[in-house]
Amino acid sequence: MMKTEERVQQDEERIRKLVRALPDEQRLLFFTQTEKELKDPDTYATLNYLFIAGLHHFYLGKWLRGSLNLGVFLCGVILLMLGVTLLGAVLLIAITLVELKALFQSQVIVQEYNNAVMEAIYHRVSQDG
Repeated sequence: MMKTEERVQQDEERIRKLVRALPDEQRLLFFTQTEKELKDPDTYATLNYLFIAGLHHFYLGKWLRGSLNLGVFLCGVILLMLGVTLLGAVLLIAITLVELKALFQSQVIVQEYNNAVMEAIYHRVSQDG
C-alpha cells in the first residue's frame, strides 16, 4: 500500500531531525553519502514518461518489477507485430494504466525511496561514531 504524501513528508522530517542531532563529523559523512545515493523525482518521472515500461523501476533498483513491466510491454509490442492485435493492445493498455499511476505519484514514490536511503545511511553513520 502506498503511503500518503503527508506521511512520507513526516518521515522525511523525522529523519532530518535525527540527522541534525548528529555530531558535525557524522552529519558531514551523512550528507556526503546521501548526495551519492538519493534519486531525483524528475528523472524517475522522465523515465516513466518515455513509455518504455519499467525503466523508472530500474532507476530505483527495483529489478524484478522493472523486468516484469518491460517484459509485459515487449510482449504487447511483439503480439501487435505478429498480428495478435487485440491481446497485444490489451497488454499495452494494461501496462500503460499501471504506469500512469506511477507517473502521477512519482514525487511521493521517489521521496519514500529517498527516505529509506536516508534512514539506512543515518543508522550506518550513527553507529560508526
